[in-house]
Amino acid sequence: MTELSYLSAAELSSVGTPTLWAVTIAGVLALLVLDFLVTRRPHEVSLREALGWSAFYVALPLAFGAWVWNRYGSAQGLEYLTGYLVEKSLSVDNLFVFMLLLAAFAVPAVLAQRVLLYGIAGALVLRAVFIALGAAALKTLDFAFLLFGLILVATAVKLLRDAVSGHEQEVDINRMRSVRLLRRFMPVVDEYHSTRMIVRQGGRRALTPFALVVVAVLATDVVFAVDSVPAVYGITEDPYLVFATNAFALLGLRALYFVLHAALSRLVHLSYGLAIILAFIGVKLGLHWAHGSWPGVPQIPTLASLGVIIGVLVVVTLTSLRATREAAAPATTEGH
Repeated sequence: MTELSYLSAAELSSVGTPTLWAVTIAGVLALLVLDFLVTRRPHEVSLREALGWSAFYVALPLAFGAWVWNRYGSAQGLEYLTGYLVEKSLSVDNLFVFMLLLAAFAVPAVLAQRVLLYGIAGALVLRAVFIALGAAALKTLDFAFLLFGLILVATAVKLLRDAVSGHEQEVDINRMRSVRLLRRFMPVVDEYHSTRMIVRQGGRRALTPFALVVVAVLATDVVFAVDSVPAVYGITEDPYLVFATNAFALLGLRALYFVLHAALSRLVHLSYGLAIILAFIGVKLGLHWAHGSWPGVPQIPTLASLGVIIGVLVVVTLTSLRATREAAAPATTEGH
């Protein structure tokens, strides 16, 4: 079977009927509107509120996964759950970058959740675009799987290099291209004006720091879309499942940020784990491409992929906690 005919068969077996697409998109929009209503009045998010919303946004995708498993079979259900786990892992790294940006722009605590919501909405739009482009590429380009694999391996190398150098721990807002571009066209005031992006100062319109941080967050969304969409296409070729895993992984980020805010700084080895996962999926995509031309080339089953991903995440979490505990021990000893 050639790669092109394999893709055509996969396309025909997609679970994404027009009705299911319409219901899913309507549901995602409804959840975004609900989040905007929740953040209409800026306020500091309590741990209780964040835990409640996080529980909801964990239960919802798991329930959806159970429905997919029951309705379409174990193969699609396993692909969805594995893809969701990959996207959720990458979204935690996304949250870490958001945390650095919020700190760099000194965003007041009462405005943090609105900034995150804009970032999540932008990420959903961008990933929908990249998912459509990815589906078109897979249908028309024989080497699309290889291209996606190379993108993931290159991203893994960059993540690993940044983790070793500590580059990802630093955000210099004055060097960000998006910020420099905005400042070239409009003046920027020093203080926040609630969620307003533009104010009048001295008879001229000026941007607020809130506008700058929102644009900076949206700019990072582009980078994460380039990484995450090929990653989940390495798990499933069904565009609907790709969209569903991305949407469910992103929707709960606002609440998850406030739950994990303190823990994020302790996941010091997360980038190493994500680099391993992305490189693994990149190799998986390369083998899949080679299998289309040389059937004797082995492929990596989805169940094996799930085991590798879970194993890597567990290991880096444990090593991160151990590293931060050991780093804190000398400081505690010196304090006594």
